[in-house]
Amino acid sequence: MKPTLWYRPALRGGMLALGAAALFGVSTPLVQRFGAGLGPFATAALLYAGAALLGAVSRQHIEREARVQAGDARRLLAMAAFGAVFGPVALAWGLQRTSGTSASLMLTLEALFTAVLAWRLYGESMGGRVWAAMALLLAGGVVLVLDQGLSAGAGAAQLWGLLAVLLATAAWGVDNTLSRALAERDPGQVVMAKAALGATATTTVALVFGEPLPALGPALALLAVGASGYGLSLRLYLLAQRAFGAARTGSVFAFAPFIGAAVAVALGDRSPSALLVGGSLLMLAGVVLHLAESHGHAHQHEAVEHEHAHGHDDGHHDHLHVPMPVGAHSHRHHHDERPHAHPHVPDAHHHHAH
Repeated sequence: MKPTLWYRPALRGGMLALGAAALFGVSTPLVQRFGAGLGPFATAALLYAGAALLGAVSRQHIEREARVQAGDARRLLAMAAFGAVFGPVALAWGLQRTSGTSASLMLTLEALFTAVLAWRLYGESMGGRVWAAMALLLAGGVVLVLDQGLSAGAGAAQLWGLLAVLLATAAWGVDNTLSRALAERDPGQVVMAKAALGATATTTVALVFGEPLPALGPALALLAVGASGYGLSLRLYLLAQRAFGAARTGSVFAFAPFIGAAVAVALGDRSPSALLVGGSLLMLAGVVLHLAESHGHAHQHEAVEHEHAHGHDDGHHDHLHVPMPVGAHSHRHHHDERPHAHPHVPDAHHHHAH
């Protein structure tokens, strides 16, 4: 296989993940601003209602993307529980009690949880360079906790707020890992199903606890933030996972907190301290180190039959059509057993053990 055939999907995956990161990064300080005075469940409900609307309008025709199956229901329920209920509720609660800049940067640890879980559950490659990158991300998170604890005027409530954001990153790490198995499904359907489940659950809990209803302006703003920062961001994230796996997508997505922190500072959050800058640099070094990792060796493709969106220019799909379709399309197809060697990423065709 020619090297360019690998670099093309890797570049595409990186750009998709970077787009997801930008959308989510900008959303964090906006959630803090428009969610002020609202309960965490009401905030999460509005965010995922907006995401569900985005998913509904972005679904693809059946001949272009694989459909969500009945057997995906349990996984979607788990994704909604971790990613659309526990994660955003913990984030909304934490954002009302800590610095938006620190909270944004703490979200970098989502990459650490995602990479470790992808390694354990999917066998994605984790060499020494990747472990060093994860250690830098963890060290940066510890520095941010110290920064929040030592900041002038910071009390126990603010530190608890930052720890709540940490729990949100763990929840989203589980969500990211669960979603890897659905990356070959229509991302619009996955976003709609997960977001609708999350919005329903959080709305129910918000009503049970009697959380205050938002004014029209903040409600519309949170719906818009949810559609872009959670709905469109998740769609791009799933497409990136399809292109080059969960761990690498998580690493590129770790740029989101830096974007969020920059927006938070621009909105007047607070001036960055020496510890904040130091923690940011540690995390940035971890992200860059992980992205610089390369992986290639001789490997064996076992015979497999599956369904997903694909083209015929990637070196793995050489079956025939009459007539040959133009662009990406989806149908059930067969791959023969094939040994070869080339640089690769853990996409749908490279799940071999190491």
